[in-house]
Amino acid sequence: MGVSVSNTQDLGMPAIYLHTLAELLHTIGVDERDLIQRVGLDPTRLKSTDLRVSEAQAAEFVTRAIVESGEPGLGILLARELELPLHGALGTAVMSSRTLEEALELMTRYLTLRVPHLKVRKHMTGSSVWYAVNCETQLGSILSFILDAVLFGCVSMGAQLLGTTLPGLRIMRRGPEPTHFHRFRRMIGVPVEFGATEDALVVPASHLSQPTRFANQHLAETSREQCEQALQELGELAGVASKVRRVIEASHPFPPKLARAASTLFVSERTLKRRLQEEGASFQSLVDEVRLERAQDLLENTTMNLTQIADALGYADAANFTRAFKRWTGNSPSQYRITNSNLAKLA
Repeated sequence: MGVSVSNTQDLGMPAIYLHTLAELLHTIGVDERDLIQRVGLDPTRLKSTDLRVSEAQAAEFVTRAIVESGEPGLGILLARELELPLHGALGTAVMSSRTLEEALELMTRYLTLRVPHLKVRKHMTGSSVWYAVNCETQLGSILSFILDAVLFGCVSMGAQLLGTTLPGLRIMRRGPEPTHFHRFRRMIGVPVEFGATEDALVVPASHLSQPTRFANQHLAETSREQCEQALQELGELAGVASKVRRVIEASHPFPPKLARAASTLFVSERTLKRRLQEEGASFQSLVDEVRLERAQDLLENTTMNLTQIADALGYADAANFTRAFKRWTGNSPSQYRITNSNLAKLA
């Protein structure tokens, strides 16, 4: 299924959002695991708070989810599930802000960390402040889904932050009102106006100084530093090796073939090999990096035997896995487990 997504600046989408969407699909009767695997993703890996999935795979999953659920308002439903802790350091920074204005300023600066290619522009109109959300690239048919999730998610998260829905809050949307939207008006709980010049969250300026429920100055400073560092590092994620690594990390079955990775990134195998070589990388070296990290995690944090671990990592047998692990680390898997097992430390 072709999806229009910019491949030149694929910064990845946090996997936890796809996991949340998958849980939502389950509640409305869609076989979410089958859908995830058909897109080439590993359902168990999507629970990771650190993993980023390629935007191409995320877009295909969202598109299929809308089609197979028959629910064009899926983004609105997802917005209700977006609790602040899901958003990593940005969610923590927002929660620990002193006022609503501080929280919105953080969203303005750091939204692109969570939803690549979206930017927020703030401006005053009369007695209200508009936080307009703009997209910097062509996201095709999933843009409406993303804007639904972001804008209506702001309403939900604002209620979490303040303990109540903010009086006078409005949502502005460009274009005509979708035919399905009447089903969601009461659920959203704030006025939504279509035919606007911008997609925006509109907040009465008089309410911006309203205090939040979870203000914590130390936590706010720490999480903002994390956001700033992540913003500086975001550009590094645009490299071809980083894109390929994201595909490898989230793939099912694991490890993926070169052809699968190239197809996901909309390039030929030959082109992908050449671009990786230009960055001093290779597909196999990236697979091995991910394999080593997974192997260490399984040895440290599970009781799986070597045959089970070898199978999970795509090896024919435990002997091949053991040889590879010893080549990478200088130790056998059994020696590594004895020294590093977290389960043994907790016993």
